Amino acid sequence: MNKKMGYQWQLRRVMAERELFQTSDLVPLLAERGVVLSREQVYRLVTQPPQRMSMDTLVALCDILDCTPNDLLRPEVVNQQVRKTADGTSVSHSITSRRSTVRRPGKP
Repeated sequence: MNKKMGYQWQLRRVMAERELFQTSDLVPLLAERGVVLSREQVYRLVTQPPQRMSMDTLVALCDILDCTPNDLLRPEVVNQQVRKTADGTSVSHSITSRRSTVRRPGKP
């Protein structure tokens, strides 16, 4: 059985759990840890799953948010799996992912 792996980037959710709602709040916190990124770069880091990220940035985020990389990344299967049964027929399982929505406490 072949499967292609992807991940869910959960930085926004982890930030919300720590009551950090503005992406710009991360800019000075990252700079304190030697990671200098523009407001635009931080905005993209929070709102889009990164394709590449330096370990320094990942470690700084974990320190700022008091979390581990496992809290920020959730592995997931992103393609359809096909499995052969004992009688040789194929069984297909469709894997779908849903985007999550982070809501501020007290807001609908």
